[in-house]
Amino acid sequence: MTIPVLICDDSSVARKQMARTLPDDWDIEISFAKHGEEALAAIKEGLGDILFLDLNMPVMDGYETLENISKQNLSTMVIVVSGDIQPEAHKRVKDLGAIEFIKKPTSKEALSELLVKFGLYRPSDTPTTDAPPVEKTVIKGEIGKIEYRDCIQEIANVAMGQAADLLARLLNVFVKLPIPNVNILEVSELEMALSQTDGSSTYSAVCQGFIGSGICGEALLIFSDSSFEDIAKLLKYKGELNRMVELELLMEVASILVGACTNGIAQQLDTNFSQGHPVVLGQHVQVSNLIKANSKRWKKTLAIEITYEIENYNISCDLLLLFTEDSLDNLNKRLSYLMD
Repeated sequence: MTIPVLICDDSSVARKQMARTLPDDWDIEISFAKHGEEALAAIKEGLGDILFLDLNMPVMDGYETLENISKQNLSTMVIVVSGDIQPEAHKRVKDLGAIEFIKKPTSKEALSELLVKFGLYRPSDTPTTDAPPVEKTVIKGEIGKIEYRDCIQEIANVAMGQAADLLARLLNVFVKLPIPNVNILEVSELEMALSQTDGSSTYSAVCQGFIGSGICGEALLIFSDSSFEDIAKLLKYKGELNRMVELELLMEVASILVGACTNGIAQQLDTNFSQGHPVVLGQHVQVSNLIKANSKRWKKTLAIEITYEIENYNISCDLLLLFTEDSLDNLNKRLSYLMD
């Protein structure tokens, strides 16, 4: 019996990866959705007996989708597939009705084991090396054209989740994650990229270089000064907050987010990045002054912007991964496996 399977993810790269990961001999029909609203409509059409669901999406995210599936009493079995691997994310999706959570990117073997576990798939008695794969019909939606920007955004999404997981475990909190913003920018446009910042507020910033396999750049962490008090509480610091203490707190957060993000991207590019020493770019300054004071450091650059926020706390910071223009060719070559 052919099973209708629905893959819901805003990333064309992730939709393609998920479709390729499904067992070759699984008798299914596939549909694709780019966000939760499309997924709900497809389920109502009978196109999603099994739903593979991302969490961070525009229009309607994975959490909202699960809530609506429950409220509308829709018949589907949901497996969440996400780069957000925080323990609290696992708990929340299970509480909302998902049968399982698997992290991006997954493998055919791991997915097959999971599907067998829940009785959703039975491997063929004929070895897949001898038997041709069952042709999978696409009923609705499409993978879509994959651009290099889509590839960069997806590897940033996975790396972002790894960094958030470390921060969440350290502080025992839930980190709210955005969709990474990817742009080619001139330095004059860099300030505009920091869309979450408040022009009347002040910030502290630290920068750390990285290099490997002909790819180099800098990670810039811009931390809202209003966040220091809550970070100190979460790290159980009881003394007086002064510039030196704030600098120590800034460096601790930067070491987690910068290290995990750059390492996560390097792993997906099958390389290693050597990291330089962190450099303080400014304390208690406005973003415009921060960018102007360091404008010679950045010219044309590929910028990945990630805004991390801590749920229920006044803590927010922007992490920008700035790749040099000279790195783009090597970066694109290493991303080519996602384009095939």
